[in-house]
Amino acid sequence: MIAEIFTASTYGVDAFIVRTEVHVENGLFFFSIVGLPDNAVKESRERTSSAIKNSMFHFPVRRYTVNLAPADVKKEGSGFDLPIAVGILSETSQLFSDKIKDFLFIGELSLDGRLRPVPGILPITIEARRNGFKGIILPVENASEAAIVGDIDVYPFENLMDVVDFLQSAKEFAPFKVDVKAMFEKERNYPFDFSDVKGQAEVKRAMEIAAAGSHNIIMIGLPGSGKTMLAKRLPTILPPLTLDEALETTKIHSIAGLIPTENSIISTRPFRSPHHTASDVSLVGGGPNAKPGEISFAHNGVLFLDELTEFKKNVLEVMRQPLEDRVVTISRSKITVQYPCNFMLVAAMNPTPAGSQKEASMYSDYDIQKYLSKISGPILDRIDLHIHVNPVKYQELSSKAEQEKSESIRHRVIMAREIQLSRFKGRKGLFANSNMSGKEIREFCSIGSDCEELMKTAITRLGLSARAYDRILKVSRTIADLESSQNISTAHISEAIQYRSLDRTNWI
Repeated sequence: MIAEIFTASTYGVDAFIVRTEVHVENGLFFFSIVGLPDNAVKESRERTSSAIKNSMFHFPVRRYTVNLAPADVKKEGSGFDLPIAVGILSETSQLFSDKIKDFLFIGELSLDGRLRPVPGILPITIEARRNGFKGIILPVENASEAAIVGDIDVYPFENLMDVVDFLQSAKEFAPFKVDVKAMFEKERNYPFDFSDVKGQAEVKRAMEIAAAGSHNIIMIGLPGSGKTMLAKRLPTILPPLTLDEALETTKIHSIAGLIPTENSIISTRPFRSPHHTASDVSLVGGGPNAKPGEISFAHNGVLFLDELTEFKKNVLEVMRQPLEDRVVTISRSKITVQYPCNFMLVAAMNPTPAGSQKEASMYSDYDIQKYLSKISGPILDRIDLHIHVNPVKYQELSSKAEQEKSESIRHRVIMAREIQLSRFKGRKGLFANSNMSGKEIREFCSIGSDCEELMKTAITRLGLSARAYDRILKVSRTIADLESSQNISTAHISEAIQYRSLDRTNWI
C-alpha cells in the first residue's frame, strides 16, 4: 500500500495541488524524496524523522520513498514536512483515519514536532477550496491568513501530535473563523494625512489629478522641499482598496512571506520605496526562483522612486514593459511566471546635480542637461505629470490655518474615478484615464477648435514633443472629470500643458 497525502505549492501568484506519495518497505535504512525537490524539500528528511521521534511516535528503520507529483514541476519550500510526516505515520500503521483524503496539509516541522508557518498560504487555501477539499490543516500562525478565503474549513495546530489526535478523533472540532469584513475595516487606516503638509497647493493639486486618473507623476525640487513627504501621502487620497483588490495584493505578499501574523490581509494601498541602489532583479523580480519584485509588491498601490537620476539606467529601463502592460513576465530556463504590477509610479529628483540652491550656480547648463538626460525618453514618456516642488516659505510653515484633509481630497478622487468607470464600462483592462490607448483618446478626448489652437501653440512655441500631445489630452480628460465636465475646455488643456515641463525637447 502507498499513503497519499494532498498538499500544495505556489507557482507565481497561484498554487497547484501536489500529491505526496509515501512508500515504506523492509530493508536497510533509506530515505529518498523525488519529484524535483529543491534543497529545502530534500532537508525535510532530517526534520521529519526527528519530529516523528520527538513526538513519541516510532520511526522504524526501513526504506522510505516519497514522491511529489506532478514530478515534472519543481517543488520549493519547507511546507512539505507535515504531509510527508502524516504519510509516514499512515504507512507505518501509526495513524488510522478516513479523514486524511478530505484535507490538504501544509506546514514546516521543527525537530521537536512543532508546526512552523510557511509563505504562500493564501493562494494555497484558494486552490484547496477550488479543488473541493473539506478543509486545510496548517500551523497556527497561518490560520488568520487562510481563514480570510472563506468557504473552506481551516484547522490550525501547534504540533504533529495535535494533528494526529484530530485525524483519529471522532470528536468534532470547530474550524478557525475570522470576520473578514471587520478585519478589513479595522486595518484600513493610514499613519499619514495631507493635512500634515503646509503650503504646496500646486503640488497637492497635481497629486489629486494624478490620483483621479491613475497617472504617473514626477516631482522636481531641491532637497528638503517636501517631495518624500508628499509622496508618502498619495495612497491616502486614492480610492480605498476593494476586498477583491486586497486579496489580489495579499497573495503577492503572501508568497514572499511578508504577511505579518497580526494583520493577515493588506487592507490599505501599498507604498513601496526602494533605495536607488536597488538592482533590476529586486525591482521587477526574478532570481533563480523567479520571485516577485518591488513593482509587484506595489500592485494596486504606489511605487516611489526617490532620487530618480541616481538609479542605474538598466534598472529603470526594465520597468518600461511593466509600466505599459501592468504585468511583468519573468522567464527562467525551467520556469516562466507572471506577476501583476498595476501601480502608480511616483518619482522625485533634484533639478540640478547641486544639493542646494547655493550650489546650483556652480554647474553649467551643459552639466544640468547631462544630469537630466539620465532619464531616458521612453521612461519619461510613461510619466504624465511633471510638477516642480518649491521650498515652503516661512509664512506658510508658521501658518496656523488648517490644511485640507486627505479624506476630502479622496472624496473628489472617488467621484472622478466613478465617472471613468462608467465611461469605460465593458472595456476590459480599462478603468482609468491613464490606461487609454490612442483609439480611446480619439473617442473620449475630442476637443474643439479653440483647444486645438491652444495645443498647436504649445507644441510649436513651447517646444513640446509629439509624445506630449496624448499625455496632455489624457490629463485634460482627468481634470474635466474632477469638475464633472463632459467636455474638455481650454482651461483644462492649459492646466495640463503646465505639467509637461520636463518634456524631452526642452532639455536640449
